[in-house]
Amino acid sequence: MTQDAKRAQEPVRLLFEMTRDDNPRLYDDLIRFNKGTKRVNRLRFLAYEGLIAQHWMAAQGVAAMGPLVSPASEPSVSPSVARHTNQVFEAPPVGEA
Repeated sequence: MTQDAKRAQEPVRLLFEMTRDDNPRLYDDLIRFNKGTKRVNRLRFLAYEGLIAQHWMAAQGVAAMGPLVSPASEPSVSPSVARHTNQVFEAPPVGEA
């Protein structure tokens, strides 16, 4: 088994701490859920939606250069929703407290 194949099969484990000062919007969203599965699933959902939005925004940039993506395969994501999702995962500006 190659190293890439092994890596593709191993799960990703995360352990992190977050304070409200780190990212108030994300913190407020996650704190609504009790510790455990529901909170982890919410974070997983937000990360996935952010990833989809980033790919969609990148596809829009490519589409502006030429029709490389067929309209039938484009996901229907609102640009304002995509920007909002991306802002949730941005690092806070330096000096903001």
